[in-house]
Order: sequence, then C-alpha cells, then structure tokens
Amino acid sequence: MGRPRTAIGTFGEFTYITAPNGKTKARVRFRDDDGQLRLVQATGDTRKAAERALKQKLTRRDSYSAGGRDLSADSTFGRLVEVWLADLDLTGRLAPSTRALYERNMRQLVMPAFENNSLREVTVRSVDQFIKKLASTKSYSSAKQARTVLSLAFGLAVRYDALKENPVRGIAKMHKPPSQAMALTVDQVETIRTAVRAWRRGEGLSGPKPDGQLEQIIEVMLGTSGRIGEVLAMRKCDVDVTKSPATVRICGTIISPAGGPTYRQNHPKTEKSTRVVSVPSFTAEVLRERLVAVVDEPPEHLLFFSRNHTPLTTNNVRRRLRTILAEAGIADVTPHAFRRTVATVLDRASGPDLAAELLGHTSSKITKQHYIEPDETVDPVTAEILESLAPRRKRDMD
Repeated sequence: MGRPRTAIGTFGEFTYITAPNGKTKARVRFRDDDGQLRLVQATGDTRKAAERALKQKLTRRDSYSAGGRDLSADSTFGRLVEVWLADLDLTGRLAPSTRALYERNMRQLVMPAFENNSLREVTVRSVDQFIKKLASTKSYSSAKQARTVLSLAFGLAVRYDALKENPVRGIAKMHKPPSQAMALTVDQVETIRTAVRAWRRGEGLSGPKPDGQLEQIIEVMLGTSGRIGEVLAMRKCDVDVTKSPATVRICGTIISPAGGPTYRQNHPKTEKSTRVVSVPSFTAEVLRERLVAVVDEPPEHLLFFSRNHTPLTTNNVRRRLRTILAEAGIADVTPHAFRRTVATVLDRASGPDLAAELLGHTSSKITKQHYIEPDETVDPVTAEILESLAPRRKRDMD
C-alpha cells in the first residue's frame, strides 16, 4: 500500500492511501453530533473519485446524523421501529390497548415490507405503492392502520434529524370505499335473543349449562349503547336502580394486553366519553339481577365476571356470540351491531344529536357517518304538496 498523502478538504484534513490494486482510499476524522471524532472513509478508482465519494458520505452523515449512533438515514427501518416503540413507552401517553394495537399493526402489516430497508431507501413512491397494494389485497382498514403507524414512526425519524421529510406525507390520498351502517330490525333482535337463550340448554347435553350472562350483556348493550368493553367494565357501584328510570355510569372498559392479565381501565375508550345514562325497563331488570348476583361483594366488584370472579375478556364474549349465531344460521352480527341499532332507533325518534350523546361521541358527525343506518324514506308530506301539480281537469273534478 502506498504512503499516505494529505490534503485539506471542506470537512477537515483528508488522508489518501493508494492500495496495491490501484484504488485510492480517502479518509477523514469527522465530529458527530455526540461530540465524538470518528474515522470516515471511502474508496474510488482515482483520488478524485475517492474524495468525491467521501464528501458525499460526509454530507449525508452531516445532514442525517440523528444523535450520532442511535438513528440515521442509513439505519434500517427495523431499527427505527425499535426506537419508535421505546419512545412510545417513554412518553406513556397512549392507552395500553392503543400501544399494543400500534405495535401489532407495525409488526404484522408494515415490517414484512420494509424491515431490511435503510431509512433513505423508503421513498414516497415505495410507501405509496405499499399502501395501495395493501388496500387492494387486504382491506382499506388495514391500509389506513398501516399508514398511521408508518407516519408516526417516520415522524420520529424527522424529529430526530435522521430524515428531512416524512415520506408518508407525500403519498396519494386514500379513498374509503362506499359503505353504510346497518342496524338490526326488531325482528332480528328477537331472533338473536331466542338463539342465545336456547344455546346448549337442551336435554341430554353434557357439560355445564351457560350461566346466562351473555343474554344479560346483550340487554345492557341494547339499553345503554355501551361498547362491549364498557359493559363488561360496569361495577356494582356504577348502578342506581333506586331512581326511575334506573341509571348506570359508563366509566371504564376492559383491556386485555398481549402477554398480560385482563384488567379494568378506569375510563372508557376516551376519557371524555364517561357518562351516566338512564336505561329502559328491560335493562333495569337485568341490572337488578346482576346486583343480586354480587350482593355480598364490595362496591367495586364487576357485574359480569368469570367463574373465578375475574374480568371477562371482550374476545371471549365475541367468540361465544359468534359461535351461537353461526349455529343458528345468523351471520354478520357483532356486539357493535347493537350499538348501531341503538343509534339508529334514537335518530329516528329524536335526531342524531341525542344518539351521539348516548353513544359518548363529542360530535354527531361520527355517529351519522358510522352508526346510523341511512333513512331512505322521504317525508310523505311531499305527496300532499305536489298535488298542486295535478292536471287541471282532475283538480276541477275534485
């Protein structure tokens, strides 16, 4: 190898070494953002080519150093995900269920596509194509969730100076496929009630009989509009049956974190959706039955619980309902269908504002868009008004 030669460059003193194969290596010590001097080098066919390659590497390093060794534009996307998840835990602003959802969406939907790419390799074009492909091959919802976590992670990369721009910001606008909320009819509700009451209660069936909680949960969902997690989180102290009508305070939800025990969170899906609702007589009757079941328990005890007096999980309740309805030949009914049914009934009687208030929404816009089944019936008064357009001869005869 040739003797080192030096020259002064923009970034400091460059050293050039010519190898036996004729290639030239350019080297320089560069001061990173953490204050440490590090040796940076590049190789080229000529001294000019090596110097040019070294300057390009230094320019990128200077622009996207991201706190030195923690994160840079040359870091892998997998490394960004590690730093992003650690940052979520550090800030602690997300509910555990949301934190778990973000990580699941990132690892299952996004990581397979970008895990081994460097951050500089993830471009607006690659993200745009990924989101479009996900929407077409999986679902709009999956694509939307993937876009959310991608944008959050790359937002962190921008804040840490690893990238100048968030590539998710430049992708095409997503267009949600047309859909409308579907509510259950009164007859459908009765069919579901009958199926749940009859399940595994016939003669000659082995194993323990159902404890009756599922049908009671359905009545509470229909009488309160509560989400399944909110209903399972109701406690003895949240119910007041001394009033007329009886009331229940919706002030928590059930959380089942991955790898951890199920527990009651002390606020619903959003803290602003805590509310006290008056319930119809059929729901009040169920609440009285549940109070009898926990009469000897402390005020904080849940109304609905397992045989070990632990919280019921929302997944188990959904799975049980799905099994029962499948055996009865009833499809496409989830616990959320009861919530949409309540919203639609209230809208028909009093408009979307009352429905939004009961559902715990801050605006009726969400309620109308996602929960109320569109009413296709036009006010029949139009027929009376349009009589004025009848043929004159018919009007004279009348």
